[in-house]
Amino acid sequence: MAFIDLARKRYSSRNYQDKQIEKELLLQVLEAGRVAPSAKNKQPWHFVVITADESLKKIKECYERDWIASAKCVIVVCGDHREAWRRADGKIHTDVDVSIAIDHMTLAATDLGLATCWVCKFDVLKCVKALDLPDGVEPIALLPIGYPADKADVNRHDQLRKPLDEIVHWEKFYYKPFKRKKPIL
Repeated sequence: MAFIDLARKRYSSRNYQDKQIEKELLLQVLEAGRVAPSAKNKQPWHFVVITADESLKKIKECYERDWIASAKCVIVVCGDHREAWRRADGKIHTDVDVSIAIDHMTLAATDLGLATCWVCKFDVLKCVKALDLPDGVEPIALLPIGYPADKADVNRHDQLRKPLDEIVHWEKFYYKPFKRKKPIL
């Protein structure tokens, strides 16, 4: 599949089949995260794979929405702030690096026929406790992953995206307000 087609096919699934992911597929998704680039090649990430019922229950309690219950696997993507590169102005690149790894994993999952949803709104402290994370290691995102029980409306997804002429700036920044062609709902 051409990369642009893969990128268009990827969507946030909130409904998963009651089916475990084969370990070899899960390892391919994790490998995509492992090989992601990072600032100064620091690789400040850790992937905590949650599949056991008791562990899943604890992680799912960190998120307030019911749909996550359908996921048979959640990858908790953590960033180690102690290991990340720091720019000259002091900006720590943990979140940037971890985001690149997550994006690699979501696209790899899509390519393998799996679906994901990038979840950032969760109870971080509850998650830290559930995983017994050390100081300096932060859970950045929950990544439910599984076989989708629904299909994405790729055309609708594309309609919600801003057109290139609204987001691309040539030679200098200029602002153009975004006007949707169709209402979201």
